[in-house]
Amino acid sequence: MTRILLLEDDESLIDGLKYTLEKNGFSPDIARTTAQARSLLEGDVSYDLLLLDVTLPDGTGFDICTHVRKKDSRTPIIFLTASDEEINIIRGLDSGGDDYITKPFKLGELLSRIRALLRRAGLSPREETAVLHCGDLSIDFLQSRVSLKNQALDLTAAEYRLLSLLVRNANQVVSRSRILDELWDSGGSFVDDNTLSVYIRRLREKIETDPSRPLHLITIRGFGYQWKEVKP
Repeated sequence: MTRILLLEDDESLIDGLKYTLEKNGFSPDIARTTAQARSLLEGDVSYDLLLLDVTLPDGTGFDICTHVRKKDSRTPIIFLTASDEEINIIRGLDSGGDDYITKPFKLGELLSRIRALLRRAGLSPREETAVLHCGDLSIDFLQSRVSLKNQALDLTAAEYRLLSLLVRNANQVVSRSRILDELWDSGGSFVDDNTLSVYIRRLREKIETDPSRPLHLITIRGFGYQWKEVKP
């Protein structure tokens, strides 16, 4: 059974989330403080996904995310936040989060995001043995590592998935709708354009020599994005 760690201090929300998760085949453990979350994470249970409230009595979900990412780069993490301001989105992504959902939210939407991230967390058999080379960039799907000009890139799990999709379709235009469909869920509206734009900007900052004049990650206005192979 899929194990989920829920970090949340709102008792009314905890009850509804716990019931919904269990009803849909998940096994949630509840932490009401960051201290409890750390204790559970250091225990014997291996979690398949984390749901982290941002504001807690003794810290933030960002703190827990950063703590987890020091040891584990793959477990999907969704932030539960009362704010959809870009600065909070960026902070969540920078700390290693994969997605966020703004309160109040529909439980069906949250479940769809959970299922989408769990699907994306697994690698296909073809990817598990593949190292993809595209110009001066290499993606090792077995190790989930990316290098550019033989230098390792420090990517979040979401950035890794987005880059992998674009590079697998190098020199082709990938529509925004396809990106949302493949990386999150078939209902791309669950992730707005602002969030996707943040991912793209963060990737450019890590990959491009001059992010304002990208050579690799190109915007095709009105349609989507293209990974352009540049020969070394």
